[in-house]
Amino acid sequence: MFIETETTPNPATLKFLPGRRVMASGTRDFTTPEEAEASPLAEALFESGEVTGVFYGADFVSVTAAPGAEWTALKPQVVAILLDHFVSEAPLFRGGDAAAISVPAEPEVADDPADAEIIAQIKDLIETRVRPAVAGDGGDIQYRGFQNGVVFLQMQGACSGCPSSTATLKHGIEGLLKHYVPEVSEVRAA
Repeated sequence: MFIETETTPNPATLKFLPGRRVMASGTRDFTTPEEAEASPLAEALFESGEVTGVFYGADFVSVTAAPGAEWTALKPQVVAILLDHFVSEAPLFRGGDAAAISVPAEPEVADDPADAEIIAQIKDLIETRVRPAVAGDGGDIQYRGFQNGVVFLQMQGACSGCPSSTATLKHGIEGLLKHYVPEVSEVRAA
């Protein structure tokens, strides 16, 4: 088995591609060792002491290094952990396959039912245009609400904490949403 790696716009995060499906559907973001206890793989990555984030996408795992950690030393450890996991065909989650379980976070703001059509357009654009591009960079983006022309989004994985995430939100995503949905006046990080 060969695991490819790709850089992401976030210098602290690398994207690892095991050449097979990681998540059957959805994504999963682990930002603390306590959250990682749900997944033996994420837990093993956090146990290195130099990992502060693990993100599972459809066919990749993004790993965020702790401040001060050097990828030249950490990368071989991460690849070894990933190889051990995927070669042994161990479950991704404790208690069986929880890949299809998704618990959406509560919206940052309560959506007004009168905005249902606008919200549907926003969600469709995020799903079809934004999420695939963000996944290419080792992350994900989640809708968190719409209120008074403002769309609230949450960046995950490599995109969370990325130096260019603000530019991505303000110039890329905001421009796209404003173009297709005139009711959108601004995009904010949730």
